[in-house]
Amino acid sequence: MHCTRRHFLHSTLAAATSTALALSAPSSPLLAQQPGQRPKRSPTVEVLGPRAQVPVSLIIDDSTCLVNLAHFAIPQFAEVFPDQYRQDWRKLPREIPDAFVRKFALWCADHGVKGKYSVVPYPACVGWVDRDLPGWTKRELTASLNLVRELLVPHWDIHPEMITHTWGIDTKTGRPYPDRTEKNMENWGFSAGRSVDFLADYLAYALRVLKNAGLHCEGVTTPGGFGNRVLPELAQASLQACRDVHSVEIPHYFRHLYTGPESVAPRVEYAASLDTGHPECVVSIIGCTGDWFGGWDGLEIGHVDQFIGPDLKSGRLPQVIARGEPAVLVCHWPGMYCNGDETGFKIFQEVVARLKRGFPSLLWMKLSEIARYWAAKELTTLSLEPDGLKLDAPFAAPQFTLRLDRTSAPPTNPRRLAKDSPPLPLKQVPSAEQLVPGTWCTDASHWTACFDLPRGRSTLAWS
Repeated sequence: MHCTRRHFLHSTLAAATSTALALSAPSSPLLAQQPGQRPKRSPTVEVLGPRAQVPVSLIIDDSTCLVNLAHFAIPQFAEVFPDQYRQDWRKLPREIPDAFVRKFALWCADHGVKGKYSVVPYPACVGWVDRDLPGWTKRELTASLNLVRELLVPHWDIHPEMITHTWGIDTKTGRPYPDRTEKNMENWGFSAGRSVDFLADYLAYALRVLKNAGLHCEGVTTPGGFGNRVLPELAQASLQACRDVHSVEIPHYFRHLYTGPESVAPRVEYAASLDTGHPECVVSIIGCTGDWFGGWDGLEIGHVDQFIGPDLKSGRLPQVIARGEPAVLVCHWPGMYCNGDETGFKIFQEVVARLKRGFPSLLWMKLSEIARYWAAKELTTLSLEPDGLKLDAPFAAPQFTLRLDRTSAPPTNPRRLAKDSPPLPLKQVPSAEQLVPGTWCTDASHWTACFDLPRGRSTLAWS
């Protein structure tokens, strides 16, 4: 059995509890990461989701250029865990063709789907995506990278999923460590006990390969159990590496997924220097589903009803949406392709169709867009004063939406949002479903405004 993200989380929960390296919900006292600074807030002001909608996104793991990671990774995993990896990997295709990438990307663009797509820099040690992939021509690799840039980048964040997704690499030599044991596999023990500096160097190495390949990254994805026993160090290393290599304003990372009662709201961590010209934070994006498409190897077929049932009320996604938390689906690229029969992709298409029928107020977003919104949501100072709401935002955020209790503010129109410029009027719309930036609506107890939040100080005025 492959050590999937969900399996690893469940199998290590007991150990995490005893060592305070938590895998628990954000409210748990065992949470390893530190939230950092938080501003004071007026209690009668609530920041909603963008446009008062629920974000939804798709995380694609184990993807890269051309290489079917399952085919090449299984024999390497089996070298360390021979009793767990018994799949006949030779029968799996060595390639996930660009024709499928194109088909998938075009369909997603037509249906507004956004998310994260990994590009493993040195997939299973086959070859480097910024240099050569033995078994494919240079022209084929170049065409595959162009496809990622042209069709995926506009709607998807690109992440490294560390360097190989199998063997740990010595960043001084670019070669795997000679000890072929669990402690040198990225998915398992390689990151245990590592310092922030070690992890930041390792993440930066992966990020630089993708930068060399012409791919900008605002975040990273951990392969399997990578970072699980050094959560504070992983968060800080993600912040440091993404800023150092790609000059990212708000770095993010994907490490956790929960399919139980835990909150799956993003965690804004290590917030600091909010009142300066150089604020910083890192955002942990949390998945809310298992891979119920085709598994990590394309051999473990799931079912659409696990995500959302035909009644549009059962399944995991309606539970999360009802809480107003981002519904971030998780899959693996070999499981979307399913070794050529595309069963996982067909399941996903039906999931999207059911979501559209059952939940029209969903907003597909990239992980970086969710991270930016949640950073602004948690870190913007909101001060209610007689002439309006004063905002001090360390980070700008499009589609920023807040709701005010009408008993705490004049029951009149929010007239404008001003910041060192002429006031901008807000237009009233009939309901929250029609909110777009520059509009507002009201009901018996609240009024809600949506606008593009500028960085720095601004005022939502009453008159």
